[in-house]
Amino acid sequence: MSTTHIQSVPTLPTTAPAVLSLEARLAAVEAAMTVALDEAAVAYEVRTAHIPTTPVDLVDVVALPLTPTLQPSAPYASPVAALLQRAQQRLLIDGWCAGSQVREDGARCLYGAVRVEAAGDRSLEARGLEVLMDAIRSQFSDADSVPTFNDRWADGRVPMRILGQAAALADNRGQ
Repeated sequence: MSTTHIQSVPTLPTTAPAVLSLEARLAAVEAAMTVALDEAAVAYEVRTAHIPTTPVDLVDVVALPLTPTLQPSAPYASPVAALLQRAQQRLLIDGWCAGSQVREDGARCLYGAVRVEAAGDRSLEARGLEVLMDAIRSQFSDADSVPTFNDRWADGRVPMRILGQAAALADNRGQ
């Protein structure tokens, strides 16, 4: 006759689960969120790797403080280049605007700055606007006039950059 012995397993006394402090719970949640955010970042990179991107032109991103003490290093000798350089300086000092030639506070558009700096010399003004339009069209072929180009921008960074490029172009041409 066989006898079966049942062996009893000793049980440990049960205790209540440990209560975590607020700092410990916050640390645990932070660790879990860090893992979740890292996984999301990897998933985003994988999902968007096929999307083509265009590089950002840092000329439009990096901005210097526009203060009245900002002076051009050397004035251009040719009359049209000097006109365009003075127009750019006027915009730096008085401000740039869109939608009107001159605002109540003195801010001007590209056309308004060239016009006031030409001081009534219509021939010089026309030549300056012609070179400015050439500089605009070299980068924005769809532009049809200086005022419409000026008014398409929300701030003056690009118009003022183009004005500086137009001054350099006029100087290179000896105008």
